[in-house]
Formats: sequence, structure tokens, C-alpha cells
Amino acid sequence: MENVHLALEEDDLYSGYNDYNPTFDSEELENDLGFQQAVRTSHGRRPPMTAKFPGTAIGARPIASSFGVSTVKFSHFETDGAARPMTAVRAAGYTSSLTRGSTFDPLGQSKGPAPPLEAKNDDTPEEKIKILEKKVNDLIEESCMAQSVGALQLALEKAKEAGRKERMLMRQREQSGNADHINLDLTYSVLLNLANQYANNEMFPEALNSYQVIVKNKMFSNAGRMKVNMANIYFKQKNYPKAIKFYRMALDQISNAHKEMRIKIMQNIGVVFVRMGQYSDAITSFEHIMSESPNIKTGFNLILCYYAIGDRERMKKAFQKLISVPLGIDEEDKYIPSNDDTNANMVIEAIKNDKLHQMERDLKVLAEKYIMTAAKLIAPAIETSFATGFDWCVDMVKSSQYVELANDLEINKAITYLRQRDFNQAVETLKTFEKKDSRVKSAAATNLSFLYFLEKDYDQADRYSDLAMNADRYNPAALINKGNTVFSKQDYEKAAEFYKEALRNDSSCTEALYNLGLTYKKLNRLEEALDCFLKLHAILRNSAQVMFQLAHLYELLEDPQQAIEWLMQVISVTPTDPQALAKLGELHDGEGDKSQAFQYYYESFRYFPSNIDVIEWLGAYYIETQFCEKAIQYFERATLIQPTQVKWQLMVASCYRRSGNYQKALETYKDIHRKFPENVECLRFLVRLCTDMGLNEVQEYATKLKKVEKMKEIKEQRVKSGREGSARGRREGREGSAGSADSSHSSNSTKGERLSAKMRSLPASNEPYEASSQKELDASYVDPLGPQMERPKTGAKKRMEDDDFADEELGDDLLPE
Repeated sequence: MENVHLALEEDDLYSGYNDYNPTFDSEELENDLGFQQAVRTSHGRRPPMTAKFPGTAIGARPIASSFGVSTVKFSHFETDGAARPMTAVRAAGYTSSLTRGSTFDPLGQSKGPAPPLEAKNDDTPEEKIKILEKKVNDLIEESCMAQSVGALQLALEKAKEAGRKERMLMRQREQSGNADHINLDLTYSVLLNLANQYANNEMFPEALNSYQVIVKNKMFSNAGRMKVNMANIYFKQKNYPKAIKFYRMALDQISNAHKEMRIKIMQNIGVVFVRMGQYSDAITSFEHIMSESPNIKTGFNLILCYYAIGDRERMKKAFQKLISVPLGIDEEDKYIPSNDDTNANMVIEAIKNDKLHQMERDLKVLAEKYIMTAAKLIAPAIETSFATGFDWCVDMVKSSQYVELANDLEINKAITYLRQRDFNQAVETLKTFEKKDSRVKSAAATNLSFLYFLEKDYDQADRYSDLAMNADRYNPAALINKGNTVFSKQDYEKAAEFYKEALRNDSSCTEALYNLGLTYKKLNRLEEALDCFLKLHAILRNSAQVMFQLAHLYELLEDPQQAIEWLMQVISVTPTDPQALAKLGELHDGEGDKSQAFQYYYESFRYFPSNIDVIEWLGAYYIETQFCEKAIQYFERATLIQPTQVKWQLMVASCYRRSGNYQKALETYKDIHRKFPENVECLRFLVRLCTDMGLNEVQEYATKLKKVEKMKEIKEQRVKSGREGSARGRREGREGSAGSADSSHSSNSTKGERLSAKMRSLPASNEPYEASSQKELDASYVDPLGPQMERPKTGAKKRMEDDDFADEELGDDLLPE
């Protein structure tokens, strides 16, 4: 103990720990000159000194301890020819003595490489259980990933496979005698995932069974929460009483510490009561939520319930609660960069459009939507008039955190006036915004311009569109209204510039793109118009208007096949559109496919039996195919639509005559004569029919015919003399205006000219009896006015003037509007 020194208070308690004997520094032995010299001489091969007697000390070295540095002497004992220090740990690679001729190998490198690690044996039960557990976890993960990408069927298959593997794992544990080490968390995960996948695939009975297994197992903690999922399934099945029951059971099993979960369950209970029509019970749930943890959605639902029971005062209180709900978001001012701090500006730029800020914006937009909807809903109910109620809502909003929403509410007030067809009040309300800030002024002026445009007051519309543009030049709606007013003045080039500017400000403005396409169409720049509508079709994939415009453009570009393709897409979206069906019939008729044309014309007539062009085509088709009886119903329909047009009634009589029903034809002609006593064609057919049928009224109708023809001749002479007496310049002006009118209708008269030519090429001009032979007709008919008229032979190709229409009159009547 004399060599042991106690540490004084001022000594360092941790001194000596870094001290070491340089003799044992094997890394620097190669560079140690003394050591290398000793190895090369006999001194290095001398046997080590051994103790002759036990307990004799051969050396001493200082040892660091918590009490300081002390000197401890080691003793060596003879043990199997090797000396060993009296320590618990043997030095790495060193012995106290070296045999003669042995090499110095402190690291033991001469023994060779270390033996390889033992291979893992996969055949043991423990390893099999671990592998199976990993497979189950992997299958659960794959099922969840498949659900996240929308592959619900695959997710269900993976969940079922995980269930099968988990049952195999249970059996293997029982066989190996490890049944006590069941992984409950893994079993819970498998059952919960399987139940969720059943619910996602709308296999509700299977999902309920899986949830029931979890709920009934007392070993699973917090399994009572699964009753919320079960209640959700009952809600989807519209089994509302059971949904209420399970929501309440879940509510009882969740402690008050989980406040947010309890609030959500109570909100679900209120929604179920609303579906059941029990508004008082729903109000109880929603009021409790608004008193404990108010939120925007619950406040809006509470207003709806009060509105349903008609409680005015409580509607007002609920609206005040709704606008006072804290959103918990920061002010927008913090995203405005300052000019001083560069680092702060960089941070603001980084967080300006991050996920958190987007979530805040979405929450604010949702809150504004609920407030606007609630105000529009309760405004007519809380006061004696709509305007008074809306003014109360505006005052409440002005005193809340949604001050900027007040102007939007007032604009909505004007729009509500529009929906109520009270245009004067809407205009007056919008005019009050002329002195507001630029954004509100622009919105109000845009609506005013639109109103005046609908009323065809283009000057006022132009004035307010200019006002809207001056207030906010980047308002695309204002630019569109300005373009519309210019378009109405037929200044298409200038209108196109405004539409282009609107598109530059908002590339997704579909109205500007549509109007620009129409403008190019007016300018006959068909390729550019086609490009506009193709871009619009890429945005609005199912817009029938856009596809119809594309079909019309391809028709103007003389590509009927492409036009037919686009029209087929139109009727795939709106299969009952009569105009698209009629256009398809017209295009197929132009291509010579009569059967397809008849099918589409017939479908168009079925959905809209008042289109004269369609009726005329169908009637002419049946006459051409020698089914005159079927043509009668179409011409009778035309007679009902245009009762003042004598030609439809003459066509009905002609169909009766062609089908051999001469008595009905005679009655029809007599009825036409009573309505149109000065019609020459009707009198001619009456004379011919009465003569052939041997009736006594021949002379009467012949006299009337002669008188009417004479009056017609006198009238024509008067017109002719008047024309000859008119000035030449007037004649030229009239001829020029007629030419311009013809040119303006040249693109639209194709269909009428085609139908006129077709109807003129139909059988029989002057033949009254299609079934009679030529010999009988020549023998029986005598013209009461003089020599027998020259009549063509009956055959396959006759002209349609069996009604004795003049070619010019028929062609003019068939021109589209």
C-alpha cells in the first residue's frame, strides 16, 4: 500500500487514461530503429527472463485508476512452459516468453484467414416462421400500394393472400410449439386491411363480417373504433337506424381524451339524422359541435337544418356563428416580400406556393363558398323581402373577418335579381359599384355590359365593357364582352384582336377561344378557325357545340367524310339532337347513300317533327320510291306547320291521286279551292279530275279557271308596263341588289337547290292517273280550254310538276332561310 497514493482534491480524476507504454505500439515497430537493431542481433533472440521463484516481481508499470496513478507489480508463474501475467485479459498476440526460433507475429497473421461464418439454416422452424411473417407483411404493403393507385381488385386479392399466409403462419406456430408467441399486431393488420379492401370494392357483407371478427376479439385493443367503419358501411347501404346505432356504440367506447375523433363521429350522426329527416336531432348534434369545436362545415349544416324547420332567428344566429369560426390560417400579408431582408425574401418565395399555403387557400375558398351559399339561401327567408335579407347578411359579413367578401355578396345579389328576371333591380345594384375599387368595379361593369348585350343595346354594352377594361385590363371577361360588341358591328378583325388579348391574359378562357373560332369562320379563314376549335376540343372533350362546329368547318372545306365523323361524335354525346341528325342525313344524301340518309332524316323527324326541310325530304323520298301513301302523312304535317303554303296541300292531293284514291284527291282539291280560290293549279286539276270522272262540275271549274287565268294575265301586263315605265337606274339597282342577295345565300341554298332538282326529277308532270295506260288517257281527256295539251309519256323518269308548279316557284320555296 505504500505505493498507492490517494488523489488529492486538486488532482485531475481522469489523468492517466491516455498514457500508454510505447513498447506495445505495434504499428510503429517498422520505423523503430532500436527495435529493428535488436531483432537483427542476438539480443533479439535471447530467451525471456523467467522467475525462479513464485511471487518474485519481474517488473512494474504505472496503472491509472480513479485514485490516481499507482504502480502495480505483476508476477509470473511457470505454466506449461509459458509465463502468463496475472491479468484477466491476455494481450493480443503477445506472450511473456518467446521460444527460440519463433517469429514475431503480434497480429496472428501466420494462422491464415478466419474461418467462414456458419451458413444460415432455413429449415429450422424459427426461420420458416420469420420468412412467413415477412411474406405476410409484404403482401399487406402491396395491397395498400395497389389501393393507393386505384387498383381495388388487385388490392383485394393481395389482402386475401395475406390472410391465407397468416393462417398458415398460425398453424406453423402451433406445430412448432410456439403458439404462445402469436403476433397479434400482424393478425390485426391482416384483418383490418382485408375489411377495408372489401369495403372499397363495395362488398359490404364481407367487410362487415371482417370488422365483426376484429370487434369481437377481446385481445385487440381499441377494436371498438372499427364500429365507425361499420356505421359508414350501413350509411352507404342507406340503413340509417343501424348507422346511428353503431356510431353511438363507437362514441361510447372512445374516451373524452380523443376529442377530435368524438367530434367527427357526432358530425356523422348529425348527417345521418338529416338524411332521415329528423332535423331536431341533427340540430342537437350540430349545436354541440359548434359549442365544443366549431368548424365551417358543421356551421353550414346547422344553417341548413334551421332553414328546413323555418326558424328565422336561429338562422341569423347560426349565420353569425358561421362567419365567426376561426380558420386558423395566417394572413396573406406574410407572403408579401419586403425590400430590406434578402434572406427573408428568399424564404417567402420558397413558401409562397408550398403545400401548406395551398391548403390554406383551399380552406379559405371553401369557407367563402359556404358563406356565400348560406347568405343566398337564407336571405329570402330571414326578412320580409329578398333584398332586406341580403342587406342584413352583407352587414354581418362587413363586421367579420371576411370583409372583402361583402362586395362579392352584393354582386351575387345582383345576379340573384337576374335569376328572378328582375333586370332593372340588377342593373341598379350593379351601377352602385362604379365608385368601388378596381376589381369590384370591373366585375360589376362586366355584368352590366353582358346585360345590355343581351338586350341588344350595343352602345351601352360597349360603354360598360370599356369601363370594365379601364378598371382591370387583365379581366378576360371584359375583353370578351368588348369583342362581342365589336363582332355585332361586323368588325371581325378588331373582334379577333380582343379575343386574342383575352387568351393572352387567361389561356384557359374557353369562351374567347370559341368566339375567336367563329370570328375566323366569318372572315373565311377556315384553317385558322379549325385550329381554334381543335384546341378547344382538346380542353372540352364532350362539348357537342365544338364538335358540330368542327363538322361544319370540314363541310365548308369540302371534306364530307371528316364532317360525318365529327357529326357521329356529336350524336354519341347528344343522340337526340335533331339538327345533327338532319345534317348527317344531308351529308349522306350528298354522298349518294340514300338508305343512310333516310335513316338519319327519319330519326331527326322522330325527335323534332316540325322541321320543314326534313319533312320535305322524307315526302320526296317516299314519292321517289313509289310509296305515295306514306308520303301523305309528311305533307299533311307540313300543312299543319305552314297552313298558308298551298303547295303542301297540293302535294297531299297529288299523293292521293298517284295512289289511285281519286275520290279523296277530288275532295282535297275542292278543299284547297275553297281556301285558295285563285290558285290556277288547283283549278286545272279539278277540271281534269271532273272531266275524267264524268262529273257535272266540269264547266263550273273551267269557267273559274278561265276567269282566274285572265285576271292573272291582266295583272302580269300591269306589272310589265310598270317595269317598262320605271327608270333604268332603278332597274339596275334592283338587279344589283338581287345579285347580292343571291350571292349572300349561295352558300346556304345548296340544300334547297338539290332538293328542288330532286323533286323536279320525280315522276309525272301532267299525268293525273299513274295507273292508267296512255291510250285510255288520250281518249278520255279533253282540254276544256282548247286543244289538248301536250303530255309526256308515263315512265320511270318524269318531272315533279304533276302539281303544275312552276319551276321557279318550287326552287324559291325550297331555299332555306
